[in-house]
Amino acid sequence: MPTWNELLDELQKHTDPIEGQKWLQNYQNDTIEKIRNSRKNTNIILYASAFLQKPQASANLLSITYEDINGFMSVMSGMDWSKGLTLILHTPGGITSAAETIVEYLHSKFEYIEVIVPTFAMSAGTMISLASDTIIMGRQSQLGPIDTQLNIGGRPVSARAIVDQFENAKNEILGDVRAAHIWAPILQSLGPALLQEARDQLEYGEKMVVRWLAKRMFKSHPDPFANGSKVAEYFNICDLNKNHGRRIDRNEAKSQDLIIENLEDDQAFQDAVLTLYHIITIIFEKTPASKIILSSEKRLWVKNLGIPKFK
Repeated sequence: MPTWNELLDELQKHTDPIEGQKWLQNYQNDTIEKIRNSRKNTNIILYASAFLQKPQASANLLSITYEDINGFMSVMSGMDWSKGLTLILHTPGGITSAAETIVEYLHSKFEYIEVIVPTFAMSAGTMISLASDTIIMGRQSQLGPIDTQLNIGGRPVSARAIVDQFENAKNEILGDVRAAHIWAPILQSLGPALLQEARDQLEYGEKMVVRWLAKRMFKSHPDPFANGSKVAEYFNICDLNKNHGRRIDRNEAKSQDLIIENLEDDQAFQDAVLTLYHIITIIFEKTPASKIILSSEKRLWVKNLGIPKFK
C-alpha cells in the first residue's frame, strides 16, 4: 500500500496540472474497483468531506446537509440495486434530518448495506453507520455520540448539555431553595421553548436510530427493538459522552453488540480502503473540493470552496 507521502510524490511528477488531475482520478477509480472486487462486486459509494483540511469552510460545505441527497441520487444512477452497497464514510456529522433522508433513500434501494469507516464517522455520520447491516472499522477508526447539536448564538451546543444543565439546576434548587437566585439568570436564557426543543431533538434522533437498528443490524435478534433501544441510548445518553467529539472505537462499539468487522482481516482490502482515503485527502489538499460523493459507476458529485482551480 502506498503511503500518503508516496502518493503525493507520484502526483508531483506530473508537472501539467491537467495530467495530475487525470492521474488522481484514474488511481481513484482503480482503487474503488479493487474495493468492489474485495466486497463481492457490491456497489461502492464514497462520501467524504474536507473537514480536516479546510476547517475554515462553512458548515454546509463540510457537513451532512439536505443537499447531499442530490449527490447520492446523482452517483447512484445506473446501479444494480440487487448487489447491495458498500458505503465509505468520512464525515464530522451534520443535520440529523438530512441523515434521515439519506438513510431512508438508501434503505429503499438496497437490501444490504455495509459502512466502512476509514477514520471518522461522527455524530450524524455515526447515525448513518448504525443504519447499516455491518460496520467495518480499523484500529484507527472511530464513531461518536449522536446527541443533536443546536445552534445557540452562532455556535453548536449539545442538546444533551441543555437538558443536563436544567436537571442540575432543578436538583440544586430542590436541595436548597437559595440556589434559585444563582440559577435564575441561566434558566431565563434557556427558556421553555429551547429546553423542549432540546428534549424533542434528543428523542427524535434516538428513536430514529432504534428503528434503523431494528430494521437492519438487529433484525435477527430475538427482540430487535429492545436491543436497538439499548444501543441508541448508549450513543445518545451514555455518561461517558461528556464531549460530542468523544472517540468510540470498534472495541467499544462491539461491546454494545454491534456487528463490526475488522478492516485488518483482509490485507488487500485494507490497503485499497486506506489508499482511497489517502487519495481523497490529497484531492482535498490540492483542489478546492470540500465535499465529494463518488461511486463505482464513475459518477462524481463535488462541492467546491471558492473558484474551482486544480493546482
